[in-house]
Amino acid sequence: MNCKSSSFAYASMTPLQFFAAVLAMTLVVVGSNILVQYPINHWLTWGGISYPIAFLVADLLNRRFGPGAARKVAVIGFVVALIVSFWVATPRIALASGLAFLCAQLLDIHVFDRLRAQSWWRAPLLGGVAGATIDTFIFFSVAFAGTGIHWVALLLGDLAVKLVVNATMLAPFRALMWNLARPAAPAQGMASGNVR
Repeated sequence: MNCKSSSFAYASMTPLQFFAAVLAMTLVVVGSNILVQYPINHWLTWGGISYPIAFLVADLLNRRFGPGAARKVAVIGFVVALIVSFWVATPRIALASGLAFLCAQLLDIHVFDRLRAQSWWRAPLLGGVAGATIDTFIFFSVAFAGTGIHWVALLLGDLAVKLVVNATMLAPFRALMWNLARPAAPAQGMASGNVR
């Protein structure tokens, strides 16, 4: 069964697919919340390397199941990750992560959906850049401002790495979009999108 939204028809998500998507999103966020507490050097944490995978998950969901399903997974993933993060990270990191994650995911999903009919790489790249940027600024300012930690240097280092990792996520996105996340078909009567 397909769901229609604007000019595209999307596949319906099964309960198993929904569970797997929420689990993947939760693992990425909780793992990143643990890893952000371990700096690699003075300008980078391990979380900056792992977190962009959340955008890959959201973009694959958005491509196959549409923005509504991607938003639903982001919101449920946010709640689950926030609850779990209180046990594996400090409350301040958990709250900063939750706020940053939700804003970043919703922005990524929106940008992706607006650009979905353009070249295959544009939506995930630009959505990921927008999401990573807002995520990084919200997370580091809420989590570390006023703590004595040199958070601006960490913010800039993490953002630079997130942008590079986001660009490298185009390779798995392209490979997976034809298998796990086949592009949504244009709804009948609409012009076909440009998926090159």
